[in-house]
Amino acid sequence: MRKLLLLILLFSSEVFSQEKDFSVEANYFYGSIWEHNRNISHLITEHPHGVLLHFNRKTYGDQAWERRYNYPNVGFSLSYQDLKNEHLGENFGAYAHLGFYFLKRHLLLKVGQGLAVTTNPYHPDKNYQNNAYGSRLLSSTIFTGNLQFENIIGGLGFQTGLSLIHYSNADFISPNSSTNTLALSAGLNYDFNHEVQREFIPKDPKMPFSAPFRYNLVLRGGVNTTGVIGSESYPFLTLSAYADKALNHKSTLQAGAELFLSRAMEEYIYYYSVAFPLVGTTGDEDAKRVGVFAGHQLTFRKLSLITHLGYYIYYPYDKYVDRVYNRVGLQREIWNDFFGSVTVRSHGANAEAVEFSIGYRL
Repeated sequence: MRKLLLLILLFSSEVFSQEKDFSVEANYFYGSIWEHNRNISHLITEHPHGVLLHFNRKTYGDQAWERRYNYPNVGFSLSYQDLKNEHLGENFGAYAHLGFYFLKRHLLLKVGQGLAVTTNPYHPDKNYQNNAYGSRLLSSTIFTGNLQFENIIGGLGFQTGLSLIHYSNADFISPNSSTNTLALSAGLNYDFNHEVQREFIPKDPKMPFSAPFRYNLVLRGGVNTTGVIGSESYPFLTLSAYADKALNHKSTLQAGAELFLSRAMEEYIYYYSVAFPLVGTTGDEDAKRVGVFAGHQLTFRKLSLITHLGYYIYYPYDKYVDRVYNRVGLQREIWNDFFGSVTVRSHGANAEAVEFSIGYRL
C-alpha cells in the first residue's frame, strides 16, 4: 500500500507541477452490482454506495495533443465503495485518469485506471463465499459521465451523472469472478483558478496527413491461473506480429497474428483429464493457440490506448476459454521505436490474464 501511495504522489506531482490551473470534484454514488456472471448472484444483496474524488489539472493547448482532444483534464482519483455485502466488504481505490469534454464543456467523460484494496478477499476457511476477489490487491477501472456546471457561485459548481466501477485481479490469483457497479452519482466541483481564466490556444488547422505501413513485433508475458479455485499461478508467453497504418495523429489501425503458450492451459487440460475422465479430455491435447486480430490505437502524445478483437484460428482444445478474445490496455513509447504496454486479455467478461509487453516498431 505504501508503494501505491508513493506512485500516486509521484503522478500527482508530475501533473500539478506543470500548471496551477486545477480543480477538484467530490461525488457520492449509489447503484447496483451488475450480474455479469451467475457465479456472483449470491453476492448481490443490497445497493452499494461510496465516494469518488477527482483531482484535475486543466489543459489549455500548450501541447499539440491537448488541442486535438478539445483540451481535456488529467489527474488522479480516489474512491471508497461499500459493496453492502458481508462477504465482499469495502474497497479503496487510486487511479490515474483522463477527462474529455463535450457539449460546450458541459459533458465530461472520464476514464481512470488504477489499483484497489479490498477489506475482505476470498479465504478458503474464513470467506469462501467471496468468489469475486481472490486477492486483497485488485486492478480497477472507472468510467464516469457527468453533466457538469462550473463556477455557479464563485469557483463552486455541481455535477451529476453515471459511474461504472470495475474490480478484478485478471486471474492473477483464483477465484476472480470480479464485480461491476453501475451507479448514479452527484456532487460538487471547485475551480481553484476561477478568478483568472486562461484562454485556450487555438486548434491547429487541418493539414493533409500521410503515413506508411509499419510493422511491429511484441513479446507479451505474465502469470495467471487455470481458473480453478486453489490453482497456482503459472507463466505464459505470447508472441505477436502485426502491421499498422496511422490514419491521423490520433488513430492507428492494426492487424496481425499471435502465438499463445500457456502453462495454465496445460495444467487445466491435465486437471480435467484426471478430475472428469468421462468428459473426453485425455491430457495429451495441444495447449498452443494461434490467433488473428484487428485493433485500434488511440494516441495521446507518448501514451496510447490500444483495443484488439481476435479469434483463435488454431485451438485444438476449445474447452478452456471462448474462441473470441479481446485486449484492452495502455501502451507507452520508451525509446526510439521501442514501446511497452500493460493490457488485459479477456473473453467477454472473463479475464484470462494481465499482459506485460515489450515491443519494437519496424
